[in-house]
Formats: sequence, C-alpha cells, structure tokens
Amino acid sequence: MSVQWKNRVLVAAVSLFLGGFMLWSIGKPLDAESVSERRPLAGFPALSGEAVLSGRFMKDFEQYTLDQFPMRDGFRTIKAAATLYLFGQGDNNKIYIQDGFASRLDYPLNRDSIAYAASRFQFIYDRYLKGRTQNIFLSVIPDKNYFMAEKNGYPCLPYDTLVASLRERMEFARYMDLFPSLQLSDYYRTDPHWRQEGLVEAAQCLGAGMGVDLSAEYTVQPVEAPFYGAYYGQSALPLPPDELYYLSQAFLEDCRVYDYEAEAYIPLYDQEKAGGRDPYEMFLAGPKPLITIENPRASSGKELILFRDSFASSIAPLLAEGYAAITLVDVRYISPQVLDTFIEFGNQDVLFLYSTSVLNNSATIK
Repeated sequence: MSVQWKNRVLVAAVSLFLGGFMLWSIGKPLDAESVSERRPLAGFPALSGEAVLSGRFMKDFEQYTLDQFPMRDGFRTIKAAATLYLFGQGDNNKIYIQDGFASRLDYPLNRDSIAYAASRFQFIYDRYLKGRTQNIFLSVIPDKNYFMAEKNGYPCLPYDTLVASLRERMEFARYMDLFPSLQLSDYYRTDPHWRQEGLVEAAQCLGAGMGVDLSAEYTVQPVEAPFYGAYYGQSALPLPPDELYYLSQAFLEDCRVYDYEAEAYIPLYDQEKAGGRDPYEMFLAGPKPLITIENPRASSGKELILFRDSFASSIAPLLAEGYAAITLVDVRYISPQVLDTFIEFGNQDVLFLYSTSVLNNSATIK
C-alpha cells in the first residue's frame, strides 16, 4: 500500500472515530447524574441571543459535552490510572492513595476560614450560651491526611496551629483532644468519614471530658450493601469497596430521633440509606439541620447540645448513653439566628465538634 493510501486510511479511521462519538453523544439519552461523583450532570443549555452574546452558552455547552460524553466514567478511569501509575503524578483531582486508603489533599491552612468559623461560634455563645451554662466544650476531628500525608511526602495542614488558632478564639470552651484516641484504621478507605465501630474510645474521651460515664459494650452489626465512599467516585479508580458496620446496644434500641424539619421521628440507623447513593447517611439519616436523640434509659436527666458537621452523625449515638437528650445542630443548614425558635437554652452541656476539613473550608457555616 502506498504512503498516500495509508494516509487516507488513517484520516478516514480518525474521522469515523470522531464522527461516531459525535453521533453517539447526540443520540444517547442524557444522564441526569453521575452516581460515582454524586452530582447532577449538565444538560443541553438554553439557547438565546443574550446567552450567546454573553458567552454563557458556550461555557455551559462545554460543560454539557464534558458531562454527557459517551463512556465518560471509563475515560475518567483511564485518565486517572495514567496520571497516577504511568506518569507517576502524586494525585489525581487532589485525591491520592496510600496503603489502600484514599484521601483528598487539603492544603494550605486557611486562617481566614478558621477565624470565620470561630466568629460564628462566638455569635452562638454570645446570643444563647453566655450566662446560661458553664459546661461548654470544644473538640476537633482530624481528617485522614493527619495520618497519611506527611509520612508519604504530601503537604498537610499544620494541625497544631489550626487547633491553637481555634482555641485562642474560643476561650469560652474547654478543649478536649481527640487526636490520640484515633488512628487511620478508624476511617473508611474510600470515604473521608470515620467508622462507627472504631469510635468507642473517641466517645469515651469526649464523655470523660464532659464528666459523663460511657461504659457500654456494643455489638458490631454488618450491613450487607457494599460502601463506595466519596473518594471512590472522585478518584475515578476501581477501588475495592469498604465494609459498612454499625453498633447496637440495648439502650440504643429504645432511643428515638426527632427531626424538626420533617416534624417526625426518624430511624437512628436508616437501613434504606445504607443501600443508597451515600451509605454513610444511614447514621441519623444524613445531613439534617436539627434533630434530637431521646434516650429514656439514660442514667441522668442531663442534656447535650451538639454543634456539629457530618462526622458527628456516627458518634452521637454512642454519646447518647450518658444523656437523656442530645440535640444536634448543623449550622451549615440552619441559621444560628433562629435556634431559640426550636431550642430552649438553659443548663445543658454544649459541645462544638467539627472536622478539620470543615474548619479549613468554613464558608458553608451560616
């Protein structure tokens, strides 16, 4: 075959490949969401003169073509594998993997974010807590980078500086150090969250700091559905799923959880959500602005108000052993200005329990 014919065949093959994918893209049904990435996918943008002239149409069209490209997840996996294993890059989409654990880089320290979070907590103290209770506590949950990043050559937060900065701005709260009671195996391999079955020591640490005896022994219960965490989709790599467990105990069977938004009681462990898009939402039904765990078998009438992020969903049931009621408040989803509409602040214990990832990216706090 002559060189000319080889060139013609090559051009024809490339044209067929590109044209085929173009027709496939046009003809295939739109995907509403990416299950692996846990986000909605862009649809075809609305066409108007204003959208074209402003450049918004082309920007939205580009996102549409990226989101709706055929075999998108497969190509994401090929790109991620090539980035990490062929070209030797340390991370893909800020996700890196060491010793079977995936984590997302969170660096550098955002001092303004820490200051903003502290200012919102100060507002809560000044408006609702000052002069009403002396039992105010603070604890910080380290992310997986605390155990993984520095020893594997990745940049990581100066955790001592982060905690010190927060403590300086929250002198009204007594700090309880959770870091020594945790290790990497207490976290899921494919998700940022910690594993409930690994939190008994951490819960006892918090209980001891707040003067509450937490001595219950638990039974570890498996969940049959595999757990593909947030980093599974973000990494675009075929990581093996985690195994999901929860802890059972006699007093937990009698606990009830009231959801103020739904104005109804919800499960302590939502088994339906365990098989859903984000299995971690089985703990207290996932993101909720305001819920209360009621424990009729508590050894005292003490109550706890827990200002929290999603990490608290799995440790709060273990704290319930020592409290007649625990009210969990997530001020990322409810304005602090309206809390007294739902909560009668008095002589409760109060705990601010936040992960380093939320504190270093605190714009979502209202």
